[in-house]
Amino acid sequence: MIKIAVPSRGGMVDEHFGHCEAFTIFSIDDGQGIVGEEKLTPPPGCGCKSNIIPVLVQLGVTVLVAGNMGEGAVVRLQQSGIQVVRGASGPVRNAVQAYLDGKLEDRQEVCLEHGHHGCHGE
Repeated sequence: MIKIAVPSRGGMVDEHFGHCEAFTIFSIDDGQGIVGEEKLTPPPGCGCKSNIIPVLVQLGVTVLVAGNMGEGAVVRLQQSGIQVVRGASGPVRNAVQAYLDGKLEDRQEVCLEHGHHGCHGE
């Protein structure tokens, strides 16, 4: 079983990993089917400077499907053993299904917006 996390807001992929409302975490069985879904509320503040990455690792997350994010967050996630797939949008369940179906590949989109708060580009 693998776990896939998606930064989300109102059931949609949130474009901002570091400031998302929640992470929707999907459990995937060996047949590539979604068998579970849970929500994780991140701590306040910038996600890449919080303890959210170790928490995701502790929960067994090995893939993060996202819209885009700063390079600093991507590096930290990858160093923690979490594969990052950027370029997702729309409903979180659809984004995960697209990834499982091989229709979503990492677009290597880097968020440069809001760089002033120190999370991006580190």
